Amino acid sequence: MRPADLFKSSLSAIRAHKMRSALTMLGIVVGIASVVLTVGLGLGTQKDVSEEISALGSDLLIVSPGSSTDEDGMQGGFGTGDTLTLTDAEALASIIAVPDAAAVAAEKTESLSLEYGETNWTTDVTGASTSWTEVRSRELLYGSFFTEDEETSGANVIVLGTETATELFGSTNVVGQEVTIDDETFEVIGVLAEAGSSGDTSLDDMAVVPMTTMFESLIDDTTSTESVDTIYIKANDSDSLSAASQEATALLLNLHGISSADDADFSIDAQDSLISTATAVYEKLTILLTGIAALALLVGGIGVMNIMLVSVTERTKEIGLRKALGAAPANIRNQFLIEAMILGLAGGAIGALIGVGLALALPTVLGSTIVISGLALVVSIVVAVGIGAIFGVYPAARAAKLAPIDALRDQ
Repeated sequence: MRPADLFKSSLSAIRAHKMRSALTMLGIVVGIASVVLTVGLGLGTQKDVSEEISALGSDLLIVSPGSSTDEDGMQGGFGTGDTLTLTDAEALASIIAVPDAAAVAAEKTESLSLEYGETNWTTDVTGASTSWTEVRSRELLYGSFFTEDEETSGANVIVLGTETATELFGSTNVVGQEVTIDDETFEVIGVLAEAGSSGDTSLDDMAVVPMTTMFESLIDDTTSTESVDTIYIKANDSDSLSAASQEATALLLNLHGISSADDADFSIDAQDSLISTATAVYEKLTILLTGIAALALLVGGIGVMNIMLVSVTERTKEIGLRKALGAAPANIRNQFLIEAMILGLAGGAIGALIGVGLALALPTVLGSTIVISGLALVVSIVVAVGIGAIFGVYPAARAAKLAPIDALRDQ
């Protein structure tokens, strides 16, 4: 038989048993759809995390304080202490001390209630320096950021995020309006451009005031150390990130009177290292989930073999007649192999289409990105055909070995 004849014969056999063929493909359909969707979720989550981290800049260093200890001697984790101060930030901003730093900005954040008329809204109010927008890569939608004179004098001026402005005023163009915080009146001088979210935190629901104003007007008088939550260092470029980190580490160790880096009461992390860590985590997660989906493909392959074995048993007379008419064992074997591969191909194609459909529909439900990988689609279909061929070998070989007389007598 010619290859075209074998192909037509295989299609006829599949069409003659539609329900059985559909059930044979079901395991492969589920497995391929799972692989496509799982890989898409992994790549999408990795993309979201990388974009959120990269939004801060690939040339950014994040300096966090050390741990805290409460009255009972219980120690908190890194980032909970008050070991970083404005003095540290001012020293880090020195071109002489840290020549590879382009700009430095400290942050001090408190959750406070903003009021406008009868409306109030609780949000994170951040005290910052004038370099904050440059270091954090934020732009203004309306108005302007506060000046060095306003920061030095502790002026009651405030810059709002778009979400905060909308909640208070019902609009974003609110420059010139006034809000009240702890009985202090602040003039809105600017509105930040939208920045989306970082994890579960909205970057548009916030307010920024001069650091001096933060300490003089909005923080309890018991805070005397002028400690800050975070210090951001923007390096001259990504190539000088490592040098800036070493310079900042040496300076802070000296300021804090610490001789060994192992005893540092602060930590310095680079954005690129966070991206690498997040990427590695999600790559491992994607591999794990893909492995689970591959089990579904294995089950589907076993299903193909079982159904093909049943098909060989049901078609014993047909096999006997073909052999009696001169069909070679290779013809019989190839026909059953082609049938299994066609089932694998059809199951893979349907599974891929279902996976793509779910990848397009689920982001609106899950609120996360799903990336459709062309490579995953092609590999999945190739694997599906391969599964059909691999698990069809034994049934095909069994059919090819049947003797014509025994096959005819069996019926």
